[in-house]
Amino acid sequence: MPLPFLTADRTFDAVPDTALPYDDRERWRRPYRPGPWRVGGAALWLLLASFVLFAAVALALTGSLSSAGAVLGIALLIIAAALRILRVGVWVSAHGVRQVGLLHTRTVPWQRIVSVRTAQQPVRWLGLPRTVQGQALTLVRKDRSAEDIVPLLTTHGMDFVGRSSAFDLAADAVEAWASEYGRG
Repeated sequence: MPLPFLTADRTFDAVPDTALPYDDRERWRRPYRPGPWRVGGAALWLLLASFVLFAAVALALTGSLSSAGAVLGIALLIIAAALRILRVGVWVSAHGVRQVGLLHTRTVPWQRIVSVRTAQQPVRWLGLPRTVQGQALTLVRKDRSAEDIVPLLTTHGMDFVGRSSAFDLAADAVEAWASEYGRG
């Protein structure tokens, strides 16, 4: 079963003829592939879900249907969380840039963006409180002050740890989208 949200479009692997090599620019797309930490974490959650589903089947076979239903609900929540982990990241389209988090999604139209730039700064390692020196792709909005700048992508995020060239390609792709549509 193909999972289109798991892979990025292959046109960013090769050197594109144009900055935005897409015919359908209205569709939301992630300009990079999810990293091994993100995919591995989702796989571990799915492994946990399989054990919980096995427990639900065992409970159903022993005759405790209400308990089996509750455990099945927990398993479905774990599966939904694992799929959401795979969707987390930055998505772009002609409408703007979308930052998908585990529990929230923020969409900023290109007209409200002043600039998108890469900066050397302390960044969080794998989303944990520990910070290390790295690069971050930041988004400067018209309606926010300079202190409210939140990084879109970092070199030490779950998608780019140990993949600095992938971070450079993703940052260049988002900057190309911003330069194309941010003229508004």
